[in-house]
Amino acid sequence: MDKDKAKQEISVLGRLFSIEAFLFLMGIVSFVSWFYTREMTQLVWGVMIIGGSVALHFVRKKDWKKHWEEQEELKRVYEEKLRERKDRDGAGKS
Repeated sequence: MDKDKAKQEISVLGRLFSIEAFLFLMGIVSFVSWFYTREMTQLVWGVMIIGGSVALHFVRKKDWKKHWEEQEELKRVYEEKLRERKDRDGAGKS
């Protein structure tokens, strides 16, 4: 029981101090500092960093193996339909 709890705490700490969390925090800091300095570069960087960290979160969350399997299946179906169309067009001309 204690092992599971320790593992869970490490997981929470790992997520809390992850690179994504650090990037998001830096974006927030840059965005908030814009309110004090009113420099547009800080606003732009803050928005870009926050947007990038959110995008990174969704990219890392995606199941890429399943995604590439779906892409291969779509490619196979497309090539099969293309081959059927060529066979049909070739048979119609003869």
